Amino acid sequence: METGPEDPFRMPEESSPRRTPQSVPYQDLPHLVNADGQYLFCRYWKPSGAPRALVFVSHGAGEHCGRYDELARMLVGLELLVFAHDHVGHGQSEGERMVVSDFQVFIRDVLQHVDVVQKDHPGLPIFLLGHSMGGAVAILTAAERPGHFSGMVLISPLVLASPESATTFKVLAAKVLNLVLPNVSLGRIDSSTLSRNKTEVDVYNADPLICRAGLKVCFGIQLLNAVSRVERALPKLTLPFLLLQGSADRLCDSRGAYLLMESAKSQDKTLKIYEGAYHILHKELPEVTSSVFREINTWVSQRTAAAGTGSPP
Repeated sequence: METGPEDPFRMPEESSPRRTPQSVPYQDLPHLVNADGQYLFCRYWKPSGAPRALVFVSHGAGEHCGRYDELARMLVGLELLVFAHDHVGHGQSEGERMVVSDFQVFIRDVLQHVDVVQKDHPGLPIFLLGHSMGGAVAILTAAERPGHFSGMVLISPLVLASPESATTFKVLAAKVLNLVLPNVSLGRIDSSTLSRNKTEVDVYNADPLICRAGLKVCFGIQLLNAVSRVERALPKLTLPFLLLQGSADRLCDSRGAYLLMESAKSQDKTLKIYEGAYHILHKELPEVTSSVFREINTWVSQRTAAAGTGSPP
């Protein structure tokens, strides 16, 4: 319906509802509005009965939370309520694609969503699950609220930048470029490095919600900023965590997993290395992915039981 000059007092929201980058009105979708007024698309996976615990899922750079459906369903089978949103600039959320003014925005938005869900489910233990950049988001979220989270599952988290992409010269060049040409692309992610499972790579390549525009210098700088913040945050980590890492990951250096194990003060920490596996372990060769699902299922089951009784696992 068109509104002409005869209707000068019509509220803009009425005539043109806020829409996702894919042009779906947010009023038809689960969403939250962040502190900057940006609309974030949300997903909720709920058990049939009352949940025993809550899990927030933090997705990686360029992707979206819909890619965690299988993991979320598995966790719902443990009577957990799983929730997630597409980070700013990703998927069905607002914001220029793969651009964020400051990495802290991602952490702030996660804490806002966590608070909203915990308000509806007071007293339940809450866990974080993060992959790649989403792993860095999970680590910094946990470090910002010590004692708040009952545990964390990290799949190939961004702890160290890969050696070939973060040489001293390249980092310096990126910082200089960021001052003059922040929107220049540093190149696309080579999807063949994500998984050895060709079917999963094809699914990734065909997914319309994945951003393939290439990593802008300004976003690369925010990722480097995140890496240095993560390194400083590691000694503050005291919560239980499960860390899963592929030895042949070319995006998030596996040395980061060992650094995390050494530096974190957590008493309850587990590392499993998958020999020869690439980056997206939950979408890898069937034997890797089924092991990843099993490890997460067992670990979360034990920790939710312990958190529910208030005793350490």
